[in-house]
Amino acid sequence: MTARARTASLVPEHGTANSHPALSRLSDRGLLKHASYIGGRWTTAHDGRTFDVTDPADGSLVASVAALGAPEAEQAIDAAHRAFAGWSAMLPEGRAALLRRWHALVLSAREDLAVLMTLEQGKPITESRGEIDYAASFIAYYAEEALRVNVEGITSHLSDAQMSLRRVPVGVAALLTPWNFPSAMLTRKAAAALAAGCTVVSHPSSLTPLSALALAELAERAGFPKGVFNIVTGDAAPIAETFCADVRVRAVSFTGSTEIGRIVARNAMSSMKRLVMELGGHAPLVIFDDADIDRAVEIALAAKFATSGQDCLAANRIYVQRPIYQRFCQAFSERVDRLRVGHGLDETVEIGPLMHAAALRKARAQIDDALERGARRLTRERDIPGPLFLTPTVLADVPDDALIMREETFAPVAALCPFDTEAEVISRANDTEYGLIGYVVTRDAARAARMAEALDYGMVAVNRVKITGAPVPFGGMKQSGLGREGSRHGLEAFTDLKYVCLDLT
Repeated sequence: MTARARTASLVPEHGTANSHPALSRLSDRGLLKHASYIGGRWTTAHDGRTFDVTDPADGSLVASVAALGAPEAEQAIDAAHRAFAGWSAMLPEGRAALLRRWHALVLSAREDLAVLMTLEQGKPITESRGEIDYAASFIAYYAEEALRVNVEGITSHLSDAQMSLRRVPVGVAALLTPWNFPSAMLTRKAAAALAAGCTVVSHPSSLTPLSALALAELAERAGFPKGVFNIVTGDAAPIAETFCADVRVRAVSFTGSTEIGRIVARNAMSSMKRLVMELGGHAPLVIFDDADIDRAVEIALAAKFATSGQDCLAANRIYVQRPIYQRFCQAFSERVDRLRVGHGLDETVEIGPLMHAAALRKARAQIDDALERGARRLTRERDIPGPLFLTPTVLADVPDDALIMREETFAPVAALCPFDTEAEVISRANDTEYGLIGYVVTRDAARAARMAEALDYGMVAVNRVKITGAPVPFGGMKQSGLGREGSRHGLEAFTDLKYVCLDLT
């Protein structure tokens, strides 16, 4: 188990006597849940096993959560399967109304949800608030899409036949969500599945289960029928394997690393499930010499250091055209040196801790490797407030064979290197198995259009960073994933097309 497991007596539903002091900031303590949500009941392990959720900023205990496994995962599938007939038969207006109520409750609990997220994930509170807004937007969007699932028709090519085409829900959908966006990745998947008429079983990362459980509490308050929305906490392997093996689960949506995604895909395809895979990224940011340097610095800062660099959309490889390279390096490193590092509940903090020690070791190994290969460190070392913090780091002159240029980087480390020509940088930017997002900064409209066409990425951002949202088909090319989340395309994995041909003679 990724979080620390233990055997203990059942924990009280609303906290323990030795609660994390920051939990006093919660206005609704009922959002802090310690049990899984299965079939409309808050469920603990029969033997009392729990695992600890800790604050990555200082290692202190936030909560102990039920450590469930394969038997409880099967119970969740049972509940979702029983609920499917009623939920799929409900008029779209009924499903939409429940989603709207859920959306309103999430927004009303925005501050409490943000505090819980910062405590378990570490991201600055301002980013956590932004994620709650982002998470809520998917619920609102799919509440409306529930009314428009069937907007396609078919024109008969036979004079004696009438033809119809409609989308029908596939059945139970399993959702496997990551720790870096614990609320938004759940609502992006769940709202689409629920709008389509599917019921849901979900496993949140054991590093950040509290956000998912709070959303389940709000879904219960919104009035979702029992068994429609289920959360199973515990060790990922037996729970995910149970979801993938059960033939009643007809769709699997996973967000995480490409390596784990391959395993999930192999397991899910044993019963030919529908798959949505949002996997790793290794985004290039290409800055041309006609760019405004101050604007380019702010774009690079936002593209690299959001969520302390722990983001699949993070700009991992920053290519700067040679005529402005040195000026950009100086301006960017000076700006990074001013980033404020600390506990995410401090309103002034911009960089929080990394999620776990393995991420810290990998980041340090990438830095050391780059320096050994001739890169230069441009930023100063600083005192850090805890063992999982890493000083925001800028490396210049990083060669293409350095680890940091070949592997996904989940840390506040920026790798800079110069380039000369457009053709050269396109080749270097595309030289990766990943294809999630690419960034381009230029004032030349024709060049922007050429780059957007030439980059082998599912999404391209030109002269800006924020491009995602509920109406956007989020997803990548190559080994960055399968399918899309968000937009109308986010319904596709949760629906089957049914064609009916009626003889008129």
